[in-house]
Amino acid sequence: MRNLDFTSWQSLISTLLGLAVITLIGVGIRIMVMQTIQQRRERENRQINERLRILIAAYKTLGGSFTGELMVDPFHLRDLKRRSEESGEAELSAPSERTRRMRDAVEAALSDIVLLGTEEQVALAAQAANELVAGRRIETAALVVSLRNFIRGVLDLEPVAASVAIPKQGPSRPGVGSKDKGEKGKDDARGGKGGGGGGGNDGMGAGAGVGLGAGLGIGAHGLSNDDHDPGR
Repeated sequence: MRNLDFTSWQSLISTLLGLAVITLIGVGIRIMVMQTIQQRRERENRQINERLRILIAAYKTLGGSFTGELMVDPFHLRDLKRRSEESGEAELSAPSERTRRMRDAVEAALSDIVLLGTEEQVALAAQAANELVAGRRIETAALVVSLRNFIRGVLDLEPVAASVAIPKQGPSRPGVGSKDKGEKGKDDARGGKGGGGGGGNDGMGAGAGVGLGAGLGIGAHGLSNDDHDPGR
């Protein structure tokens, strides 16, 4: 402020212009810094939201049931056939469609946790995956508890009270009738399409019959008029 010169109009205008330029430069730098910080925060928020979305889906898959069979059967049908051939026994009972779908969903959830989970969750998911590869049945209760505590902490929710007794959670049991219903719907659609084709053929045949009858009727009417023509 000491170097400001207000002795003349020219010096006053030049001083004000200099102050305006310096102010604009400072405001521009401030806006750029704020936009950079805001974009970084938005990117971090998107990453956190995507991570939470995937981990919540994994939690629902691994801990969606409290009753029934809470163990995951790792065997595929080919494994059972190989075991039966090696042991020389009769063919072992094959797992149901629901069991196979549950195993596939659990494997996908474990893969997501290995990618986006915390250090504890990655260790638990890797241990469960190794157990599946070794052909041993696994429980997912410990991993579900770790996911639940992490998700509640990220969402700023109070932790579950120690006095609340939560039973062990196991993988969600997918329905088995959806595929059959889909196949039935496809068969009905095929049948409807075939019926529609048959209806079209019948309509064409009926149209041809009507056209032929009309033509014959017109021809007969023309012949009758010729017979009654006096000039002929």
